[in-house]
Amino acid sequence: MSEKRVINLLQLYPRDMNIYGDWGNALVLMRRLQWHGYHVNLLSYNVGDEFPEAVDLIVGGGGQDSGQAKIGDDLLKIGPKLIDLAEDDVPMLMICGLYQQYGHFFKTKDGQVIQGIGLLDIETYGGEERMIGNIVSESDEFGTIVGYENHSGSTVLGAKAQPFGRVIRGAGNNGKDETEGARYRHVIGTYMHGSILPKNPAVADYLIEKAVMRKFGIYHPQVIDDHIAETARETAVTRPR
Repeated sequence: MSEKRVINLLQLYPRDMNIYGDWGNALVLMRRLQWHGYHVNLLSYNVGDEFPEAVDLIVGGGGQDSGQAKIGDDLLKIGPKLIDLAEDDVPMLMICGLYQQYGHFFKTKDGQVIQGIGLLDIETYGGEERMIGNIVSESDEFGTIVGYENHSGSTVLGAKAQPFGRVIRGAGNNGKDETEGARYRHVIGTYMHGSILPKNPAVADYLIEKAVMRKFGIYHPQVIDDHIAETARETAVTRPR
């Protein structure tokens, strides 16, 4: 295995933050990296682990409030490292619970405040209403983005966060302002489970391109037949909310 063609892919807290198929995002990135001609070193970081020295791409999933509380202190400990990596243009994809904890805080409906690392300029407030079902959003960069949301947190974007997409169908961040997810540099946060990347290869390839370009300075992608993904996308779009 040539070290010049290895991408280090890190999963954040897969033991506690990995529901609704979020593991599939790592699998998609691994396979598409291989199709594009790269080897993948899959790493995991859980509470109490030593953070890897070399990281090229990071993914994290969702979890229940209990899971978020369980990782909270540890996430704050490694938060400065994650912020440094984001500022150094390491691409990241954070889903649901970790999306919330990448923000300033998550205040549960019971009044508990789970502090976030402040990498994304967002705040989240727990509510009684559950926003659940198939969701479709639009993005100038990625086109139509399809997924599945299941959250009661209402997220508000600050001035330094750009939305991941504009809601066409579904609730998105809060069911009011038609935004879904948030972006900063090459970091994407979203409520979309499903998992999101199998049905949205453009998003997967964006993350891959940024990781490869940052590490090697050159990227020659292969042509991948995504007709199965396109069929899945078309089916998902037609499903009722």
